[in-house]
Amino acid sequence: MPEGTSFEELAKAVDDAAAAVAQLHGAPRRAADDLRTAIEAAHRAALVTIVRRLRADEAGRALLFELVDDPMVRLLFSLHGIIRPDPATAARAALEEIRPGLRGHGGDVELVRIEEGTAYVALSGACNGCSMASVTMRNSVEEALLRAVPAISSVEVVPSEPGPALIPLSAVRRREDTPEELASHGWVHAVPAAQVRDGKVTALKLTQPDGRPAPVIVVRIGDGLAAFDDECAHQSLPLGSALVDAEAGTLTCPWHGFCYDARTGECLSAPGATLEQRPLRVIAGDVWVQVVT
Repeated sequence: MPEGTSFEELAKAVDDAAAAVAQLHGAPRRAADDLRTAIEAAHRAALVTIVRRLRADEAGRALLFELVDDPMVRLLFSLHGIIRPDPATAARAALEEIRPGLRGHGGDVELVRIEEGTAYVALSGACNGCSMASVTMRNSVEEALLRAVPAISSVEVVPSEPGPALIPLSAVRRREDTPEELASHGWVHAVPAAQVRDGKVTALKLTQPDGRPAPVIVVRIGDGLAAFDDECAHQSLPLGSALVDAEAGTLTCPWHGFCYDARTGECLSAPGATLEQRPLRVIAGDVWVQVVT
């Protein structure tokens, strides 16, 4: 396709080609499938080599962070398993597929968490009963999760619980501290609250009072904000390109798929790991973060 073709046009071309191949039969279909498999294997081997070389160099890692923000690069990495969806994201996708059927029978399901291979789900409506219909629907939930997510080996039903909340903007501290008072307690001005986009990660290069760097990320979900040190608990890689699922309230590291609760920093992929959360205030429309505690 000509240079400058948009992501949407490229994606549509791929879909159209796949649909055309699906109409083939016999030897032509097998030849097309073999060609696709060979090309994908060659592409994956080359991409893995490129990623490894970039990650081995400090400047290369910075470039790689920028590249994964490109939708086509992210698509290629995802297709070839270089960026893998975390178990929680894959589990929610599996539940979305069966949700219409559950709701059609008066029930629903929500993923609570995944710990050590066990998915904990909360059932509601007709799913949360003792009738044969509810048992069937509960079995459907279990089958969907075990089939779609290899990391899940069992499913447990728990009572519905209210989730933790981010700091609501309507309930933040109102007292007008002076900049001097804030600085004396390790607080620094971060960014105007209006510039923190909903469902996105805002990476900030702050500075401690003694001049040392203090990189942090600020996450907004709805009317709530949270701040964390800008490093994954897995290998301390930056999280500026992390994926935020606003509906699920999760933040996923773009490098190895470690998933965190965007409200608390708790790791949902590896229980016990957590992001380092920083105290945050909104004062006169500005976000302040305590970088020294």
